[in-house]
Amino acid sequence: MAFNKIWYTLALGLLLPFSYAHTDFFTSIGHMTDLINTEKDLVVSLKDYIKAEESKLEQIKKWAEKLDQLTDTATKDPEGFLGHPVNAFKLMKRLNTEWGELESLVLKDMSDGFISNMTIQRQFFPNDEDQTGAAKALLRLQDTYNLDTDTLSRGNLPGVKHKSFLTAEDCFELGKIAYTEADYYHTELWMEQALKQLDEGEVSSADKVYILDYLSYAVYQQGDLSKAMMLTRRLLELDPEHQRANGNMKYFEYIMAKEKDANKSSTDSEDQLEKETEVKKKDYLPERRKYEMLCRGEGLKMTPRRQKRLFCRYYDGNRNPRYILGPVKQEDEWDKPRIVRFLDIISDEEIETVKELAKPRLRRATISNPITGALETAHYRISKSAWLSGYESPVVSRINTRIQDLTGLDVSTAEELQVANYGVGGQYEPHFDFGRKDEPDAFKELGTGNRIATWLFYMSDVSAGGATVFPEVGASVWPKKGTAVFWYNLFPSGEGDYSTRHAACPVLVGNKWVSNKWLHERGQEFRRPCTLSELE
Repeated sequence: MAFNKIWYTLALGLLLPFSYAHTDFFTSIGHMTDLINTEKDLVVSLKDYIKAEESKLEQIKKWAEKLDQLTDTATKDPEGFLGHPVNAFKLMKRLNTEWGELESLVLKDMSDGFISNMTIQRQFFPNDEDQTGAAKALLRLQDTYNLDTDTLSRGNLPGVKHKSFLTAEDCFELGKIAYTEADYYHTELWMEQALKQLDEGEVSSADKVYILDYLSYAVYQQGDLSKAMMLTRRLLELDPEHQRANGNMKYFEYIMAKEKDANKSSTDSEDQLEKETEVKKKDYLPERRKYEMLCRGEGLKMTPRRQKRLFCRYYDGNRNPRYILGPVKQEDEWDKPRIVRFLDIISDEEIETVKELAKPRLRRATISNPITGALETAHYRISKSAWLSGYESPVVSRINTRIQDLTGLDVSTAEELQVANYGVGGQYEPHFDFGRKDEPDAFKELGTGNRIATWLFYMSDVSAGGATVFPEVGASVWPKKGTAVFWYNLFPSGEGDYSTRHAACPVLVGNKWVSNKWLHERGQEFRRPCTLSELE
């Protein structure tokens, strides 16, 4: 009974930290850290179960050893042994009582406590959506940062603290997830990587027949008939009775014969084959290519003449009383649009307070369906966010005041402080912060006009990736803990500055926390007066 109490107490203790239901774990590294603790607790529970089983087996072993010696002696002279009345009594007792107790011990299930814990915890486990989301994140990182499958599989990424690698079975799973999305390009890459690791001698539960089955079809779907036939032949060498492979081979041979019967010229045939075998990724838009180049640090470089116009300075917020004696460090990141960075502008203590306030409220970003009006997941943004008001914490209130003092803009009409934590391969695709002319009602419900400016705090360093990039102008701003960047989204005339279109690059290695303040037009009439020119 005491044993059961221990298990139920442990089960209850494991349950308490997770009072919230499953909510897209893969979109927030902050929430995923809770899963590490869950898994650790389950390992402790599993080890307790193993100890209980070992204790049970040890009792059975001692019983068996004792009876082995006793029966050896008794069988040598049964009558003489039973001639002793004590031995006769004990034989009756053992067979009538003690063997029954041993039977009960053998039948006792020691796994009840562990299974109970698993049942409780399973409702808080990631689901298929999380696994698929994490897999897609790896594929996105592969494309964005030009990583080959072998590099990613071996875990050779910049800035990693805890190196890890993908097994052949992991590669096979990635290929299958790509296959279910009809992404045959990545299916081919990861099935080939799984096959390569098996060919190199890796011991795995992954089956070459299954891998070749997926791989040959993915290659065929991309138009490479010759390679598809070669892979199918290899599959049939391993499993000559494979029904689908035999059917595919007959179909491939029929197609090949049909092409020959068409009497194509060798030149045309070679051109067609080259066109078919050329493996292409998704035909990205020019903006997408620029975005990915900027994420890799391969963007356009400023001319020396423009760079000379960028300065660093001590800034007092235009003679703000709070900063005259203690100005802050400010540096220019870009000229047009003007992007400035404030250094050491938020302390580690303030960052931790903001994160602690936000973490319980982090939710996946959603958008309103233009047809149904229902809220839907924003798939272009792999992160979770929360909103903090100034009245609920003196730290948030102090941060809001600091933003007002340094920008000279009224924060009373600004949106609440938004805190965001990015997930596996977390990103935010290119977007504008302000409402365009074709979105006249973008912020109508707020009644504070358009978003005039953006203030963005970086609340963590990021080992690799995670830059804020501006594809229109080629600017890349890299995360640095304790700093903030600021830019205007609107010209003084109120017209939108389309060069401020920006994106958050996927986080390759690390955990990215940011918080931002969107300041609105209302209340800025005398702080940033309008001009007569539309683009000034």
